[in-house]
Amino acid sequence: MVYSPPHRSPGAAMSPLLPLLLACAPEHPPEPGPPRATHLAGIDRTTFNQQAIEQHVPVHWAHDTDSPGELEAHEVVAVWSDRPLDWKPAEDGVLSPQLFNAVARFLDPPAGDPEDAARQALLADELLQGHPTLLEADLGGLSPGEQEALRKLTATAPLIERLYALQRGVADVGDAIPAGDTRSRAVFFRNQGPWCNVPGPADDPACTAVTPRHVPRSGLYPHVLQPIDDEGVVQSTFCEALDQHHPDLLTPFSVVRGPQSQLKSVPYPDEWPQEHRAIATLLDEAAQALPPEEAALAAYLRAASQAFGDNDWFAADAAWAAMNARNSGWYVRIGPDETYFDPCGHHAGYHLVLARINPDSLAWQDRLDPLKQDMEAAAAAWAGQGYTARAVDFTLPDFIDIVLNAGDSRADRGATIGQSLPNWGPVADAGGRTVAMTNIGIDPDSVSAHRDRVSSLFCGPTMADWTDDHEPLLVSTILHEAAHNLGPSGNHSVDGESPEQRFGGGLAGTLEELKAQTAALALTDWLGARGVISPETVRQSHLADVGWAFGQISHGMSYDDGTGDAYARLSAIQLGALQDAGAVRWEAETLAANGTDMGCFSVDQAALPAAIESLTTEVFGIKARGDRAAAEALRDRHIFGERTAQHDLIGERWRRAPSPAYLYRLPD
Repeated sequence: MVYSPPHRSPGAAMSPLLPLLLACAPEHPPEPGPPRATHLAGIDRTTFNQQAIEQHVPVHWAHDTDSPGELEAHEVVAVWSDRPLDWKPAEDGVLSPQLFNAVARFLDPPAGDPEDAARQALLADELLQGHPTLLEADLGGLSPGEQEALRKLTATAPLIERLYALQRGVADVGDAIPAGDTRSRAVFFRNQGPWCNVPGPADDPACTAVTPRHVPRSGLYPHVLQPIDDEGVVQSTFCEALDQHHPDLLTPFSVVRGPQSQLKSVPYPDEWPQEHRAIATLLDEAAQALPPEEAALAAYLRAASQAFGDNDWFAADAAWAAMNARNSGWYVRIGPDETYFDPCGHHAGYHLVLARINPDSLAWQDRLDPLKQDMEAAAAAWAGQGYTARAVDFTLPDFIDIVLNAGDSRADRGATIGQSLPNWGPVADAGGRTVAMTNIGIDPDSVSAHRDRVSSLFCGPTMADWTDDHEPLLVSTILHEAAHNLGPSGNHSVDGESPEQRFGGGLAGTLEELKAQTAALALTDWLGARGVISPETVRQSHLADVGWAFGQISHGMSYDDGTGDAYARLSAIQLGALQDAGAVRWEAETLAANGTDMGCFSVDQAALPAAIESLTTEVFGIKARGDRAAAEALRDRHIFGERTAQHDLIGERWRRAPSPAYLYRLPD
């Protein structure tokens, strides 16, 4: 069912809340000038924040604790957007006149074009599936130099977004959206393109931010290579042809250009020189502004600036790996990294991660660092024939609090909670650098919504092991990212073939993420057996991982081919394998823990270790042997066929509560 918001239609009565707002505001619409009030009543926080999204006004009512029901000056903040504010929501403890005007529109939205009502309703439904959620990091106590560097780094974000849009083939597509069509602009910004992403709205071709509907051709390949079928869908068969006939063109930091008979690889800076030069300048300026104690960060920013010119990302990686939680208060990663957005799974997407180091990471590093080689030995045992344990020297995850994500790092809903980079080159071969994002999902709104979701899917006794504490999932995230550096890695070759050549780009990506997440389950038991973490934490972590899998499955996974969301697919494989082993059971005649939904999943904690060990051995063995047939059989057994109905049920229940759509607070 399409949700149609209660917006004012032509001739409708004025919102009954509007007089309450106007009672707190001046008698006449305010002109720019001195603010006139410290608070206002008549609008609730949910309506304010959802209307701010729909009307594409980059403000957010962050909390409502002091005087519930009244918006106070210190509670509203400006957030990062493609539509920057030229005014402040509040200043010197009082609300701005411009914010009063905005709130008046929130309570009494302008009527839209009746002929466009169906599309607008779909767009509204799309936006409502993402609950506006503010990510905040502690930026107090920054030196003047750090503040200036932060401004320069924030200024790179629109340029990174531009490069990512060029890679995705959507740059300038949004220019066709009329200025007054704020919902379309909001969808385009959130989704980084004109298409709807949420299952339901996205299933309707009319759910689009631009009309006529834009055909999603990648910007990484010539259009002539990307045939479109009669339904306007790009066929991915060209990826197989490139894999087979032109592997030399599939280097990560390049695009494919030229006529079909004369294809060539073009380095990123040569293809998009203007954006690269502008980012390089800002990075140099940020490095120059930093104080001496941030020498490691300054060195990385200069190296990254150089890479934006000469495409030598391996040199930038070396400077980046030299920066850590012990020599910098910052985590910054800027450049091309992950390949999931590429339909062929080869070329790296531009992104920016700007974050502060959370000092708690040092305690976890000290706890786990002595165990790394033993963890590698365990991984080699799981892999079996075809893999020999290596000397590993990777750095265990740093904890970081996100300040701003841009480009490939900025998701429409939800967010990456752990990452291990880079994916290629000497630093990757040495183990790379891993981080866990510690300010994701810890705000009260997110915690409450997450409990509602899992209680609709878990049976009551299973929920007894559930905790709202973030640490159990954080343990899994740390181990997931560490596991990318253990056993047969993303660079493990078999008979001289890389994983991408052996499995194909899409399956290789799914298999590597499946390896890491399955190892996280197994290593949790491994650490528990050694007394590094408590039995209670082991149980809670396993349950948090199953809950995480539900959320990933709810995103959908493109059942009809070998591509799709790697996390959704790995989650479906894990859930299916645990069910086959009897560690997770679907109880069709049992009420879920919420007391409402009939049918739920029970988790047998006693049976989990053996089931996890079996799946881990299977997955690591497939990676070690390069066994494509076994990988495809594992995928097909748990993703296709009878499993799809269960996935649909999980998605239906999970999506009742909107997923967080993260906003990033602008530095003051």
